Amino acid sequence: MARRPAEEIVNEKPKPSWKRRLVVYMFNLVLIGLVAVAGYVAIIYLQMPSLDAILNETRPAALTFVDRHGNEIRSSGRIMGSPVSVENLPPHVWQSIVAIEDKRFFQHGPIDVRGITRAMISNLVKGRVAAGGSSITQQTAKNIFLSREKKISRKVQELILSYWLENRFDKNQVLDLYMNRVSLVGGMRGIDAAARVMFGVPATKLTIAQAAQIAAMLKAPTTYSPLKNPEKNITRARVVLQEMVRQGYITLNQARIAAQQMKPAQQMADTNMHRYWTDFVSDEVKSRIGTFETDMIVHTTLDTNLQNRIAAILPQKTGQYQGAVIAMEPDGAIRAMSGGNDYQISQFNRVTAPRQPGSAFKPVVYLVALENDMMPDTYVNDSPFAIGDYNPKNYNERYYGDITLATAFAKSVNSVPLKLTETYGIDSVLDMANRLGVGTKLRREYSTVLGASEMSLLDLTNIYAVIWNDGNSVRPYSITKITDTNGNVIYERNPSDPIQVLQPQTVESMQTLLANVIEIGGTGGRARAENVLGGKTGTSNENRDAWFVGATDDLIIGVWMGNDDFTPMDSKITGGTIPAEIFKEIITK
Repeated sequence: MARRPAEEIVNEKPKPSWKRRLVVYMFNLVLIGLVAVAGYVAIIYLQMPSLDAILNETRPAALTFVDRHGNEIRSSGRIMGSPVSVENLPPHVWQSIVAIEDKRFFQHGPIDVRGITRAMISNLVKGRVAAGGSSITQQTAKNIFLSREKKISRKVQELILSYWLENRFDKNQVLDLYMNRVSLVGGMRGIDAAARVMFGVPATKLTIAQAAQIAAMLKAPTTYSPLKNPEKNITRARVVLQEMVRQGYITLNQARIAAQQMKPAQQMADTNMHRYWTDFVSDEVKSRIGTFETDMIVHTTLDTNLQNRIAAILPQKTGQYQGAVIAMEPDGAIRAMSGGNDYQISQFNRVTAPRQPGSAFKPVVYLVALENDMMPDTYVNDSPFAIGDYNPKNYNERYYGDITLATAFAKSVNSVPLKLTETYGIDSVLDMANRLGVGTKLRREYSTVLGASEMSLLDLTNIYAVIWNDGNSVRPYSITKITDTNGNVIYERNPSDPIQVLQPQTVESMQTLLANVIEIGGTGGRARAENVLGGKTGTSNENRDAWFVGATDDLIIGVWMGNDDFTPMDSKITGGTIPAEIFKEIITK
């Protein structure tokens, strides 16, 4: 066997041992793993949303409507409650959250390692996910930036975001973000929204008991809702109180008192009965200030008690038909508005919809006669009347011959206002309507005299408001002022001096005519009550529309009834039947 040269043996390197090879292999494996993890994290990071964009996202500006006494009616466009912070909240509000959700929040970093470890051990022992270890910072990251998908990538993003949040904000600011963005009720975000929905107060007014009940929801909002599951909510809220005592936030006596005060949350009143009103006012806001980018409080003229009463009466009385009611004071302040029987079924506001007013328009014609020195006791002749092809008949086709102006008005005969128009001219009637605020919408024809030209219930009621406003002009209004959330006035109503459009003698005579309508024998007898000053009925052709407008000492109320598709109602329904009854029930109930 040939021997190897000595120099080859000397230069040969010894082979590494298996142990060394294993170390090198493991090192390379770890290095590759770290690179892979870093690459994965980098990819996840690149897929993350724009942090600053989402953190500073804006929502549509909200309008909060309040009634004449400053009580909130409803909010429009609010998806988040008012901003709250550790600084402006009673301490027990944020303390209840920290106590139950992350008691070491102010001691640990973005991640509570101790809490996660404890939760893992608890879950392993119980064989199920019984406890969570997410810090408030992690929950904030999840609530603001991430979806609820249960993926590893989402959890990695959550961890990255948690470190980013605590690098950018201090603990109080992170807690503020959490309280303002957490979802608790009906798609709305923030504990202020929950406080308003659950207890009817802003978060700044929450008691210890109420704060604990809201904190109890954080674990599972639906399961622990004081609205849907009050017993579960109260049970967990007592745990919140116990934790607050253990952590030194409240005393044992405070916890006992709060536990006794806990009760199921009351469902907020159905604001649909106010929706016709707030929709109407929203349009008024836009006409006053145009577009807006800040939350605003709209101070309205609404009388909530009157509104609720009307909303309850209207569907009961109109049955299968539709109805609408508006109530205003003589100066034009609108106190109530119901644009239909049920807002959920139809959002169409019938108070502002044009319809034929029928005989409810006749006061305009009689005002012309009264201005031309006729009096309520002046005799006129009720007999068939025709002009060209137009020959309308009285409602019951009965003619009374020579009767007083007051009787003709009370019985709502058709021939007399037509003859008065023939005497004084159609232009004088349209001019009177103009002075009362509705003339530009009317057709120049004799059928207008009997209410064939369409107008809205709002416009019609405004005519009567002028009569009971001592003949002074009236401009209906729904807003007294608009402020931002800090109380700065953005708009305030500055009423101009009214214009005298009717002379005192004319007003007095017309009020006499309207009072006779509700007396025995008048078409509005069903509206008769002790506090009623007068009123007028109206019924359009084939009973398609039925109206009654009447007045008390402080209100003018207009009522309409009919079908949206203009089909006739039962022939027995006239302005003197159900509409007059609705009016009476509103003012006497």
